[in-house]
Amino acid sequence: MNETLDVIERRRSTRAYTETPLTREEKDLILHAAMRAPTAGNMMLYSIIEVEDQAVKDRLAVSCDNQPFIATAPYVLLFAADYQRWMDYFDLCGVKECSQRLGRTLREPQAGDLLLACCDAVIAAQTAVLAAESLGIGSCYIGDVLENYEFHRELFDLPRYAAPVCLLCFGRPQKEHTLENRSSRFPREYIVSQNKYHRLSADEFHQMYRPIEERVAAGKGYASGVDNFGQATYLRKFIAEFSFEMSRSVAEMLKNWG
Repeated sequence: MNETLDVIERRRSTRAYTETPLTREEKDLILHAAMRAPTAGNMMLYSIIEVEDQAVKDRLAVSCDNQPFIATAPYVLLFAADYQRWMDYFDLCGVKECSQRLGRTLREPQAGDLLLACCDAVIAAQTAVLAAESLGIGSCYIGDVLENYEFHRELFDLPRYAAPVCLLCFGRPQKEHTLENRSSRFPREYIVSQNKYHRLSADEFHQMYRPIEERVAAGKGYASGVDNFGQATYLRKFIAEFSFEMSRSVAEMLKNWG
């Protein structure tokens, strides 16, 4: 296994950090790696905000589903899907007059543009994660920044066509990463298919989730009224309060993007 694959293999979400701050050089290396990530049409449809203000981190620890470790992270980055920069540049370059002169369409960013910019932002974020891991710096994604859109938009002074996609916490892990404490992943045969989508059968689902069901059975089991892992996940995640808030929040984002 080469060094890059080893970095990917040992990466895990880190939520407990030492108090040792990241150096400016380490931060710059992480940012440089993020900006080397693949990007649609070389447009870099994202912006990165370094969250250095402790008061802002404290507020994020509450607004992002009450996760106190966000406030203790030595380094926090917000990745925003960003078409505002291009729209401002288009205005500066007189694209309205050019389009009218050539009889071409004028339009504002729409849902497809937002999705493309989200892809750019997340690809950059994951590249930052791997760069940090290679430096011995752990990280954790905070998807809850998709919630409370109005609050986060005001907190970061985001313009109309910039939307918060993911928050990343970085820091030196308190515990060394080992294969034993990494989260499990589903076997490849249930995730990877050839040439077309493979919809799993009932038998395949039972095989896929059997190790999880066995671990639960060996532990505390499920709450009263819950029979299996699917029911537990549905109740704990899919219809949890944060899921409804996330959908509401994203709907507000989409309103801004046409």
